[in-house]
Amino acid sequence: MGNSLDLEKTARELLDVAVPQFCDLAAVDLYEEVLAGDDPQPGSGEGSAPLRRVAFASAVGDGSDPDTVPLGSTHRYAFESPHALALRTARVRAIQPVNSEGEAVSAFGVLVHSSLAVPMIAGERMLGLVQFSRVKGSERFGERDAALAAELAARAAVCIDNARLYRREHERALILQRSLLPPGNPAAAGLDIACRYHPGTAATEVGGDWFDVIELPGHRTALVIGDVMGRGLRAAVAMGELRTAVRTLALLDLEPAEVLERLDEIARGLGDSRYNRRGGAPSEDTLAEVYLATCVYAVYDPVSRRCTIANAGHLPPVLVEADPGGPGRPVSAQDRAELLDVPKGVPLGVGGEPFEQIDMQLPDGALLALYTDGLVESRHQSLDAGLNAFRAAVAECDRPLEDVCDRVFARIDMLDGEDDMALLLARVHGLPGSSVGDWRLSAEPQSVARARELARRELAEWDLLALADTTELLVSELVTNALRHGSGTIRLRLLLDHTLVCEVWDTGQVQPRRRRAMDTDEGGRGLQLVELLSQRWGSRRTPDGKAVWFELGMPSGSSGLSSASVDALLDAFPSL
Repeated sequence: MGNSLDLEKTARELLDVAVPQFCDLAAVDLYEEVLAGDDPQPGSGEGSAPLRRVAFASAVGDGSDPDTVPLGSTHRYAFESPHALALRTARVRAIQPVNSEGEAVSAFGVLVHSSLAVPMIAGERMLGLVQFSRVKGSERFGERDAALAAELAARAAVCIDNARLYRREHERALILQRSLLPPGNPAAAGLDIACRYHPGTAATEVGGDWFDVIELPGHRTALVIGDVMGRGLRAAVAMGELRTAVRTLALLDLEPAEVLERLDEIARGLGDSRYNRRGGAPSEDTLAEVYLATCVYAVYDPVSRRCTIANAGHLPPVLVEADPGGPGRPVSAQDRAELLDVPKGVPLGVGGEPFEQIDMQLPDGALLALYTDGLVESRHQSLDAGLNAFRAAVAECDRPLEDVCDRVFARIDMLDGEDDMALLLARVHGLPGSSVGDWRLSAEPQSVARARELARRELAEWDLLALADTTELLVSELVTNALRHGSGTIRLRLLLDHTLVCEVWDTGQVQPRRRRAMDTDEGGRGLQLVELLSQRWGSRRTPDGKAVWFELGMPSGSSGLSSASVDALLDAFPSL
């Protein structure tokens, strides 16, 4: 009894011990809160708190009596019943179910003439009740029987409470882990995204697998997948810390290899801080707390259709081209699904080695697959065999992405899936040239008017004149700032996807910083305007300088500024 951390199984094991060696039939009722992993609440004056019948065993019948509580159903005991009294007093209650004539009454489909209502107590926590019964023809329960029944219930209660605590921690870890994963299939410019996460089997704890889709300036997208070494709540917490760090570093618009280098420093710092709190260097007992993780970080630009990928000890991404062999030249699934040759760095948290990255062009219709080792490796399958099966499953990239995900998981025996499984698929289609406006402007004052004219003309072609006035105003501010504070040729770029993005590039290295202008200042309010009128704005580094950008949502039925925006504008420009 108690060989597993499963509540229902432990209750059944108790009855396997008791029936028929100790009694003829028995049933276990547990509080609903216990089954949810929470602390049970006491009942009210109207009766006991809700209990669920989780186990029943009989050596003399099947318990099919219509008055019997069905297995799996929820019920309450009346306040004056001996069962409710046993729960309130935490003492065993003997029940002699007889009618007015002193004869045994029918219960559980048989004639029962002696029962024990035994509370299940772990420490000071009441978990539920077990009822042992003997039928007519068997000896009635005595004091020694009651003591033995209490001992059986107490031992089972300890096992059930351990299972309850495990279930609570397991559910909390799952909630934490799932809350940190992107909800549904995230949207990304130039990419169709599908993702799946499947936790390990119930016999194992949760792990630290995660994936993320991060929107970057310029309609670019960062695709991330990783796996924290270890299991349980600690691994889920470490995953949450590293995922937050990845998002923060991604917004700094660093190169993928640089992101992994910074992330490696963070992972080592997190591990060192735990050792410092304990005092001294890590021991064998604390080696499990080292923050080690593998990760792949990729950035895709839908305008150039280029993808930059860096790897920190993770399995290589798989790229499936739509038609690699060309018309009339069929290729095998193994050749169609290619393991990308990304330099495999050391895992995060190890340190001492630089990370490298590759830059490649992704053709339209290609499928990029990122995954964790739970999908390709297990005790029953070698890594090479798992990779071959995975490549064959994703090779048919012309199917809908959801079908590809189903195909991948259908090839896996989920009953043997001991590790977490994460899958992130991205199909490339890029931004068409008609959705990109790109111009070079000379560094002269006349370029401000020229930029406004180009922006309005492009918006007219896109049938977005509703955004023209706001776009012209903000383009003027950014081009003016580039003339005043930047250097070299100015580049204006408009990108249209689910939002409108405008970028102004120059060769200056100083990043813009918004400041609050005083009432007497004649300038300094340009970036305030950009922040008030745009959905988002920011700046990022480029190979030759910087790009300042803003983003506008697609026009809706309502027009004009909201009252909050008007108030903010009046506050920024008192002279209005």
